[in-house]
Amino acid sequence: MNLFNNFKKDLPASIVVLFVAIPLCLGIALASGAPLLSGIIAGIIGGVLVGSLSGSSLGVSGPAAGLAVIVLNSITELGGFETFLLSVVIAGVIQIILGVVKAGVIGYYFPSAVIKGMLTGIGIVIIFKQIPHAFGYDADFEGEFSFLQPDGHTTFSELYYMLDRITPSAILIAALGLVIILVWDNILSKKHTFFKLLQGPIVAVVAGIFYQVLMKNYWPSMALGNQHLVNVPVSGSFSDFLNLFTLPDFSQILNPQVYVVGITIAVVASLETLLSVEATDKLDPHKRVTPTNQELKAQGIGNVVSGLIGGLPITQVIVRSSANVQSGGQTKLSTILHGILLVLVVVIIPKVLNMIPLAVLASILIVVGFKLAKPSLFINMYKLGKDQFYPFVLTVIVLVFTDLLTGIGVGLLIGVIIILRRNFKNSHFLHLEDKLEQDKHHKIRITLSEEVTFLNKAAILKELNDIKPDSEVTIDMSKSFSIDYDVLEIIDNFTQVAEEKNIKVTLIGRGEEVTADY
Repeated sequence: MNLFNNFKKDLPASIVVLFVAIPLCLGIALASGAPLLSGIIAGIIGGVLVGSLSGSSLGVSGPAAGLAVIVLNSITELGGFETFLLSVVIAGVIQIILGVVKAGVIGYYFPSAVIKGMLTGIGIVIIFKQIPHAFGYDADFEGEFSFLQPDGHTTFSELYYMLDRITPSAILIAALGLVIILVWDNILSKKHTFFKLLQGPIVAVVAGIFYQVLMKNYWPSMALGNQHLVNVPVSGSFSDFLNLFTLPDFSQILNPQVYVVGITIAVVASLETLLSVEATDKLDPHKRVTPTNQELKAQGIGNVVSGLIGGLPITQVIVRSSANVQSGGQTKLSTILHGILLVLVVVIIPKVLNMIPLAVLASILIVVGFKLAKPSLFINMYKLGKDQFYPFVLTVIVLVFTDLLTGIGVGLLIGVIIILRRNFKNSHFLHLEDKLEQDKHHKIRITLSEEVTFLNKAAILKELNDIKPDSEVTIDMSKSFSIDYDVLEIIDNFTQVAEEKNIKVTLIGRGEEVTADY
C-alpha cells in the first residue's frame, strides 16, 4: 500500500500529535535533569527514524515519562550528561540484540484485561494531571505521570494546591479549547468533510495563540505569563540549532556503571514499548498487529542515534499514540510527519510555538484521557465476568496510585493467579493441530483444546498471521469448554480482516457447545 494513500487523514493527525508531543518532550527533559533540546531530539528521532523502521501503523515514539527518574538519577551517578548518552547508545545496541533473538514475543503475554486497564488508568491520570494546567497552575512539568511527585505532592493533592493559584485567563482558554474540540468532533465533523480534514484540536491551538496575541497587544493584564506557555529553545538559525547537539563521552566506554545504566534503560524501555504496542494495537480500528521483534530493533536503532546526537532514551509512548489514533491517523506516515514537523517548527517558528498556552494543550489531553477512560468501559468489562474485570480494575487502581509499570505488574500477577486457579481445577492445555488438511488450496484446520488461556495467545496469533491469502480456514472449538477472552478476541479480529485477504473462515462450536469463559 502506498504510504501516501491516506495523506489527507495522516497530515491533520500528525499536527495534533505535534502539539501534544512538544510540551511532553520538553517537560520530560526538564524532569530528567537534561537539556531541553534533548527531549526535542528524542521526539524527532522517535518520529522520523523509529517511525520509518517500525512495523507499527499508529504507534508514536519519543521520550517517555516512565524513564525520567531513571535518567535523572543516572546523570547524577555517571557524573554528566555526556557519559549518560553513552549508556543510551549501549541500551539501543541491547534492544537491537533483543529484537534479533526474538524477545518481542513477551509482548503477546500481556492479558487483554491488563492492557485495557493500563489504557484506562493512563486516561484517568491524564485527566487529573491536566486539570491543574487547565486552571493555570503549571508548577509540574508536562508528562509527569507518577502519583508521588518530586515536589512531595501527589496527583490528587495537586488539585488542592492549584486552588491558590488559579489563573482566569487559563480557565477561559481551556474552556474555549474544550468547547471547540467537542463541538468540532460531535457536531461539525458530521456536517461536512472539511471539518473531518481539519481537526478540532488544531483549531483550538490556533484559537489559543490568537487569544494570547490579542490580549498581549490590547489587554496585557489578561495575557498569560511565559510560565503558562510552551517554552521551546529558540535558535537563530538551523546552524545554531545543530550546534546545540551533544556527543557522548566515549572515554567512559570501560566504565562498568555505564553498562549497568544501559541495561536498565534497555529493559525498562523495551517493556514500556511492548506495553504501548499492545495497547495501540487494541485502539487500532483496523486491528493491525505490530511485529514486536521489528519494533524492538527499530527502537534500538533509534536509541543508538538519539544517544549519539544528544537525545533522551526513546520508547513507544501511549499518550501520543492515543492522540494519533483519536485524531484519525491511518498509517505510520502520521508518525513520520509529526517528527518532520517537529524539526521545522522548532527551527523556523519557535517564537510562534512559545505563544501556545499550556491550558489549551490541557483541553486536548483531557479529551484524549476521557476517550481512553470512558465510564462505559467499566460496565463492559464488568459484564465480561470477574476473570476479566478483576485484573482490569486492579490495574487501573494501582496504576493511578503508583505508576505504569507497577500497575501492569499487579495486573499481570492477578491474571496469573486466575490462570493458576483455572489450571488447578482443569489441567488441560492448548493443542494446535498443524494444518491438518492443508493441500494446494490451502485448506487449514485449527482445533483448540478443552482449556485455552491467554498464555496460548502468542501461538494462536502466530498461526493465524501465517495463513496465506485465498485460504480456507476451519477453527474448531467444539472440544473447548473454556476459552479465554483474549483468544476469542484474536479470533474475532482475524475474522474481521480475513475478507480483505480473501480468506474463508468457518467457526465450529461458537454456540452452546462452547462456553467462552468471560
